[in-house]
Amino acid sequence: MRETASFFRALADETRLKMLWLLFKKRELCVCDLMEVLGITQSKASRHLRTLYNAGLVRVRREGLWAYYSLREPADSLVEMQLRTLRVVLAKKRDARALLVRLEKWLEHKASSARCR
Repeated sequence: MRETASFFRALADETRLKMLWLLFKKRELCVCDLMEVLGITQSKASRHLRTLYNAGLVRVRREGLWAYYSLREPADSLVEMQLRTLRVVLAKKRDARALLVRLEKWLEHKASSARCR
């Protein structure tokens, strides 16, 4: 029961839902990508990502000073079903497309400058 409660608590925040939406669309994102697109500080991004990590929703890969996050495979059928539904619901939200556009612009800029902020 504890894991299920942790899962639903992790979904109870707009910033974390936006992070999940971006991770649904991209295989892996650096913390700086999420900071830039969502307009949040590194500490806020890390706090939200830690919540998602603790709920078993994301995994982290470290490369030097940078941390890269991606979605984990669902732990059970309840999580899998809820994430599938969440992806469909988030796709219909008004700001979902704008977030993806912002992400693409940022990734293009980052690629041309070869660095995070």
